[in-house]
Amino acid sequence: MLGEDHSLLSEFPEYKETIVALSKANEAFLTDMKAYDLLDKEIRTLELKDSPISDEQMHQMKHDRAVKKDNLHKRIVEAHQ
Repeated sequence: MLGEDHSLLSEFPEYKETIVALSKANEAFLTDMKAYDLLDKEIRTLELKDSPISDEQMHQMKHDRAVKKDNLHKRIVEAHQ
């Protein structure tokens, strides 16, 4: 679905407490989370404007978002244990 919210809290609501705690205690995590959420917002904005960039650029942005999400998820799961 175009314009779907993939922000970190939307993707992993079951880890909300862990995400909030990591954001407060770990500056590097907070920085990476903000970068991920900003990229997600940029993608959603472009999608809602009928993607005024090339398919290759959009694909790369979505790939970068997935890599960032996987990295953040790993850190969340490790902190949650």
